[in-house]
Amino acid sequence: MTIRFFSKSQTHREFSNFAPFPIDLNGKRWPSVEHFYQAQKFADPELQQKIRKAEKPAIAKSLADKYKAAIRPDWHEVKEAAMERAVRRKFELYPELRALLLATGEEELAEAAPTDYYWGIGRDGNGQNKLGLLLMRLRAELRGASPSGISAKAGIQ
Repeated sequence: MTIRFFSKSQTHREFSNFAPFPIDLNGKRWPSVEHFYQAQKFADPELQQKIRKAEKPAIAKSLADKYKAAIRPDWHEVKEAAMERAVRRKFELYPELRALLLATGEEELAEAAPTDYYWGIGRDGNGQNKLGLLLMRLRAELRGASPSGISAKAGIQ
């Protein structure tokens, strides 16, 4: 059975990038993975800071959408690496999230935000589900982790 999750789902919403699990990356504290991801779209430090300070993840996303003309030219090439880095950090910092992810067993994970056809499956279920695939890959890596946490093999720094 596929486990479908997104910020408003009844279960596993902790896997959503909108979930309130702060992460520390690039020498800064980010309120959520979404804040970090949206800020990485831009080279301008002031715009990154504005997005980082957004009250909610949805506001961070809206700000990035508002300034989409200023998105860095290589964004398409680096966006998956930015997402992976932030998601890995989230699961490194929160043992309860690692446990929840591992408890999903071998189930398929599907990010079910209705309008996201790249990171999720979208409304019709035909999206690329890149976030679900990333989580399943991370889950497989975590199974090989040392008892104290995430192994170097998992690539989390």
